[in-house]
Amino acid sequence: MEEVKLFGSSYSPFSRRVEMALKLKGVEYEFIEEDLSNKSPLLLKYNPIHKKIPVLLHNGKPIAESSVIIEYIDETWEGPSILPKDPYERAMARFWVKFIDEKCSAAMWKAFASPGEEGEKAKEEAAQLLKFLEEEIKGKKFFGGENIGLVDISANFIGYWFGILQEIAGLEILTKEKYPNLCKWIDGYINDNFVKDNLPAKDKMTEAFKALAQPGFSGYKPKV
Repeated sequence: MEEVKLFGSSYSPFSRRVEMALKLKGVEYEFIEEDLSNKSPLLLKYNPIHKKIPVLLHNGKPIAESSVIIEYIDETWEGPSILPKDPYERAMARFWVKFIDEKCSAAMWKAFASPGEEGEKAKEEAAQLLKFLEEEIKGKKFFGGENIGLVDISANFIGYWFGILQEIAGLEILTKEKYPNLCKWIDGYINDNFVKDNLPAKDKMTEAFKALAQPGFSGYKPKV
């Protein structure tokens, strides 16, 4: 019998990505909740380079980094395809995931977490970057077409987490007036039955992020 374990955090969009991929494939797994302020010896053993979640353990073999894990899941288990079959479309999906992680989500988090001038610059940067996603999703139900795919799973921070951050901080970056196509995708995404079942409760998320928003907190830590 296969051993599949996931070291992660319930509130982490990166952990949730991997859980969505596993559930999409129908893979049974054990979830191990990590205390990110006191990381376990096993997490440090299995991810000694980055020392971060998520880490997938498959039959004793560790795989780190959410995007790498998702591709491994897609290639290892049968079930609905997460990445497109067409080589060009696969390449473009990887491109958008990289764009979301390294550009969009980073700027959006800084807009929430950074004070003063740095925060204002991040708001402007996020607003510009979101225009690219607004154009990319135009005329589509999901980034993956008619079905949820790699980019949709990887955009969960934009689709769910950032909405909570906006409410807490009183931000008006991602709005229907500015990004109608992207907000239409968000509405369909968070109300999709599969996605809805794989999102943390909003009230608990709000409570957790309010704690982060206390005076003295700053800095972007995308893959804790």
